Amino acid sequence: MGLTEIRARISRACKAAGRAEDAVTLIAVSKVQPLERVEAVLEQGHRLFGENRVQEAAGKWPEFKARFDGVSVHLIGPLQTNKARQALGLFDAIHSLDRPKLAQTLARLAQEEGRCPDIFIEVNTGEETQKAGILPADADAFVAECRALDLPVVGLMCIPPVDETPSLHFALLAKLAERNGLKGLSMGMSADFEEAIALGATHVRVGSAIFGERQKT
Repeated sequence: MGLTEIRARISRACKAAGRAEDAVTLIAVSKVQPLERVEAVLEQGHRLFGENRVQEAAGKWPEFKARFDGVSVHLIGPLQTNKARQALGLFDAIHSLDRPKLAQTLARLAQEEGRCPDIFIEVNTGEETQKAGILPADADAFVAECRALDLPVVGLMCIPPVDETPSLHFALLAKLAERNGLKGLSMGMSADFEEAIALGATHVRVGSAIFGERQKT
């Protein structure tokens, strides 16, 4: 499908929802993609990418950032506490803050480093036992806890269950964000980003529709 078509679809979805075209930020999910595919998207002028793992990002992005101006990388996968310091140096935003211990670690490191990426709190909207994220019932208290730690919380993130209607989860996330005065909504992927935009997504995470199917290494 490619970057141009995805941008066009985002534009149409924004128009249909009565939103400005620049209201939605496209994160090109480059995890497990061959370097030549990532470079091709960089050559087309795209500058915001998403990675799932700290180690993979560390091996890929410093070199690309040296070659291409204005590159921004967001962590969209789970973050282990012992990788938090490295993550602070690599990423411009972290979309997967999902537990108090990680919040406390990030807050401490941010004080030491004097900087912190933008933070999205991951909400387990489907309450799936195998999935990370704060339960919806605990979201308000966790947002307050993170704010008390001086973390720059800008929004919420979710990954709906694969066997449920995603719009229900997008609507729930939007409601939680509004209640807490958060403007950022990181929701919607290749299969459902138009639905997410209709329900207020500010960041959509699209991988395979831009790069092609992921290749496992």
